[in-house]
Amino acid sequence: MYDKLFPPKQMVLDNGKVVMQKRTRLPLILIILAILTAASVQLTGFDLQLLFSRIKNFFKILGEMVPPNWSYFPKLLEALLATLQMSLLGSMIGAILALPFALLASSNVMRNKVITSIFKIMMSLLRTLPTLVTALIATFIFGLGPMAGLVAIILFTLSYVGKLLYEQIENVDMGPFEAMESIGMNRVEAFRYAIFPQVLSRYLSTSLFCFEGNVRYAAILGYVGAGGIGLLIKENLGWRDYSNVGMIVFALVITVYIIESISEHFRKKLT
Repeated sequence: MYDKLFPPKQMVLDNGKVVMQKRTRLPLILIILAILTAASVQLTGFDLQLLFSRIKNFFKILGEMVPPNWSYFPKLLEALLATLQMSLLGSMIGAILALPFALLASSNVMRNKVITSIFKIMMSLLRTLPTLVTALIATFIFGLGPMAGLVAIILFTLSYVGKLLYEQIENVDMGPFEAMESIGMNRVEAFRYAIFPQVLSRYLSTSLFCFEGNVRYAAILGYVGAGGIGLLIKENLGWRDYSNVGMIVFALVITVYIIESISEHFRKKLT
């Protein structure tokens, strides 16, 4: 059917030979995308008219956030610091734990395919599980509060940094590693002196980048009882106190901007 609708074109060369020009797949791709889009609209109940009729309410709420309630800042300071502490500690612990996980998942260092497969699957499952779901599960285990958010951030950082790190390890030059093994070092020692220096800068850069994201993730973990500034956002939205929400959002934006600027500076130095 596709060949009949979009037949290949003939092209005559200078020497008189006739060749068939390669058919474009663009029409087929566009048809598939159109079908998938139509199915998505049907399944999600997307209504463009409803979107345009209700979007004004979004801007109305934003307008009520301005100006923010500056007097509310002292009350949110403790929660903001708890969010930063949760993000920093979770990122550090997760990045440290990612190192042995990445080592055990690297097929060029670990010869046992069963071990590498197990650790790759573990990190893949952790990445698949949303951070909010992880935090919700953690609240049932550790109770309400920052501890649950801390565990969720640790697991996310472990899976994210570990995945990128073992991919970097699998693409390094193995010559120095083999030389270290040939002089009697075990695999861990050879990894420490031959491979780890090759991936150290990217490992630190990835960890810093993950920390940036964790600050934003930690801000919403309060919605499931994991502590931090997210709990204040939930409370004030529930009471329709939008000026307080504006102050929280403003403080969070400034904090994230400062952290991203500092992190970007150090990541540029590392690369």
